[in-house]
Amino acid sequence: MEKNWHVLGVEEIYKELKSSYNGLNSEEAERRLKIYGPNELKQEKKRSWINIFLNQFKNFLIIILLIATVISFLIGEVIDAIIILIIVFLCAFLGFIQEYRSEKAVEALKKLTSPEAKVIRGGEEIKIYAKDIVPGDIIVLETGDKVPADARIIEEINLQVDESMLTGESHPVKKVTFTLENIGLALADRKNMVYAGTIVVSGRAKAIVVSTGMKTEFGKIASMLQTVDIEQTPLEEKLDIVGKNLGIISLVICFFAFLLGIYRGYNVLEMLIWSVSLAVAAVPEALPAVVTGALAIGTERMAKKNAIIRRLPAVETLGCTTVICSDKTGTLTKNEMTVRRIYTGKTIHVTGYGYEIKGKFFEKNKEIDVSKDKQIKLLLEIGALCNDAIISNKKIIGDPTEGALVVLAEKAGINHKELREKYPRVGEIQFDMDRKRMTTIHYIDRKYYAYVKGAPEILLTLSKKVMIKGKVVDLKEKYKKQILKQVEGMSRDALRVLGFAYREIPEKLATKEELEQEKIENDLVFVGLAGMIDPPRPEAKEAIKICRQAGIKVIIATGDHLLTTVAIAKEIGLVDKKDKNFAITGEELEKLSDQELIEKLEKIKIFARVSPHHKLRIVEALKDRGEIVAMTGDGINDAPALKAANIGIAMGITGTDVTKETSDMILADDNFATIVKAVEEGRVIYDNIKKYLIYLLSCNIGEVLILTASFFLGLPTLLLAMHILIVNLITDGLPALALGVDPADKDVMKRRPRNPKENIFNKKRLFLLAIISITMFVITLPISVSYLNKEGLEKAQTMTFAIIIMYQIFNAYNSKTEEKSIFKINPFDNKWLNLSILISLLILFLIIQLPGIDKYLHLVELSFKDWLVALIAGSSAILAGEVGRYIIRNKLIVYS
Repeated sequence: MEKNWHVLGVEEIYKELKSSYNGLNSEEAERRLKIYGPNELKQEKKRSWINIFLNQFKNFLIIILLIATVISFLIGEVIDAIIILIIVFLCAFLGFIQEYRSEKAVEALKKLTSPEAKVIRGGEEIKIYAKDIVPGDIIVLETGDKVPADARIIEEINLQVDESMLTGESHPVKKVTFTLENIGLALADRKNMVYAGTIVVSGRAKAIVVSTGMKTEFGKIASMLQTVDIEQTPLEEKLDIVGKNLGIISLVICFFAFLLGIYRGYNVLEMLIWSVSLAVAAVPEALPAVVTGALAIGTERMAKKNAIIRRLPAVETLGCTTVICSDKTGTLTKNEMTVRRIYTGKTIHVTGYGYEIKGKFFEKNKEIDVSKDKQIKLLLEIGALCNDAIISNKKIIGDPTEGALVVLAEKAGINHKELREKYPRVGEIQFDMDRKRMTTIHYIDRKYYAYVKGAPEILLTLSKKVMIKGKVVDLKEKYKKQILKQVEGMSRDALRVLGFAYREIPEKLATKEELEQEKIENDLVFVGLAGMIDPPRPEAKEAIKICRQAGIKVIIATGDHLLTTVAIAKEIGLVDKKDKNFAITGEELEKLSDQELIEKLEKIKIFARVSPHHKLRIVEALKDRGEIVAMTGDGINDAPALKAANIGIAMGITGTDVTKETSDMILADDNFATIVKAVEEGRVIYDNIKKYLIYLLSCNIGEVLILTASFFLGLPTLLLAMHILIVNLITDGLPALALGVDPADKDVMKRRPRNPKENIFNKKRLFLLAIISITMFVITLPISVSYLNKEGLEKAQTMTFAIIIMYQIFNAYNSKTEEKSIFKINPFDNKWLNLSILISLLILFLIIQLPGIDKYLHLVELSFKDWLVALIAGSSAILAGEVGRYIIRNKLIVYS
């Protein structure tokens, strides 16, 4: 029987689940994972490899071909029937490999987007995959987190949870820790519980997990998947239509060829097998599957470069990106904050690097003991207490800025854990980008104090007093100017500046269940400033340069100070001396109308001191200009901007669950250069899909033209059914697959972004496709007719067979370039294509020249002269491609 956890006290639950405030140890957690299973909902049964293989035979044309072949076998055409069956099975095997590979890639994509959660195990806070959570685990929840399992709250500060997806309650629910009495309470009223799948809107908490997986409330109704949905992409949809249209045309042609063959006296069964074989070879029914495979496999490559794609259509859109709107901190910079300077009426320089607890304090080049300075010590204590970061196993867990403040306190000999135990937090008003500050309430020496940190200019407007040389005095205008001058100086030196303030507050205000920020965050005493460096990532400068070459505009949208942002922008090469009117603040943005903003966007490269709602406005204005926008974000309030952007990019390290779920892509390393790599990969994937399609369709159309035209002209069948299927197997198999993983063109990031409305079969590509197909027809048919007249039908069929395969092999290299001459690129840079071509040539040679095989396939051995003719005829594919590309490059034909 299910327990009513909400009516049990915390100690009772610890006892029931054999856990404690310090959580489970790793061995116990592993043991429970085996007992309870992963914390995930049961998904649809995965398709087995047998199902995928059998699925290859569900094609209507294949079924007809198999039936006709079986009939052929029964009436005595045993060898031909067996050969056709073998070829059909080999084609099915190739299709199976492609689909299985695609399925595995999609599966890997789902695993990559598995959510994470923070838990306490063995007294240490760590991050694990949410699926590894077990009953008895202590989970840590913060604003923007998705609750990973059903749990009973044991600690909370201002915790509010959006449970609308579970209970239908439209307003966030304020949570509590105390035990409830009514056993029959509805889910929505169990306020000391949190449920899997709900979202933490504000506050923080610790809770003990009571149910996981299918035992959770969500599991019971099985209404939610924790994995990404794989939807059909716009390109797949377009190609689905193209494939069907080409299929209909091919089927009509094959049907009339079938009727004509019967009229001419051919055997009905023979004509059925021949025409269906031609249709099987001609109908590109696998086009959408090819795209899915290319996109899914491309996402695997992206994941290795730290770009995790959540939605396949994003891969297409990436290649079209015209603007990247990026945050500064941690994306363009290292996010390894180190406090370099303190100002408390005097300037203190701090040594040390990163999160190492090594460093000294200097005033005018003389080392000082800050523990003896009341004001500096107070500033350090405010920084360590108004702070959620901790040092665990020599690593920072939490926000990097807060981590730098903890390290600063530790450098001064202040143990942050002991300090927090000595002066416990009794209340909190959380930081958010709109308020630009955070406040915590502490009980110190029998009094309540509000400690505040945030943007200096905001704190100055909320302060009435200032601490000067350890004494509290009125905050006169001259002091404000001095402080703001220091802020400006630090910002100019690329330091990120935070202000620190405090005030004593009455007990009734400090202990209220709902803290009143207007009353608490007022009449503050301003204590001082801390300036911290966050150096630019070394790779950011090169990434900005690549964006400029690729026609992609980069805009920084940050909550940081204008001067700090400009200093970083100059260092990474985003702005130079020529740029004017390139930066505005959130305050200036507020004064602009939408139309004015759209007009100014041409020059603007920096938005400083902006809030999340400003980001949304920037995205919408850019889209109104016709831009394809990629926008980064990490906080819960960034979700609307990410959703509005064409590509929403969440931070993998600092991002909340809400932004990750809203996003199209997650940066596992929070690095701007990774976005640029992902854009490049998006372009490469699209290019390779184009190469595949030009190759596949030009070959198929040429083949259909040769065989149907010759037949309608009254000639005998230049290829038998088995020949058609072998050609399909050799050319549509390995070479086509190899083109899907072709290396990037050296100029891929030197081109302007692609228009997303562009049809993949634009007029230039259709022209190229036509010229290659028609050349194949014009070259092959006369040679085949010549051999037919001079050396008989079998020799003509063998030469037709050899020329078509040779032509398609040359065409595989031909398809690597759309406008450039093939002699201006390295056509042999794809080792997989080279290998597949060698295998195809070997198969072609063996089935024609190997004694005994050729007679079963109704082929004859070819002489050296015949092979030379086939080789020269096949190489005409290169000539056709070169002519087509020359015409396209020099615009000798008007396409509009």
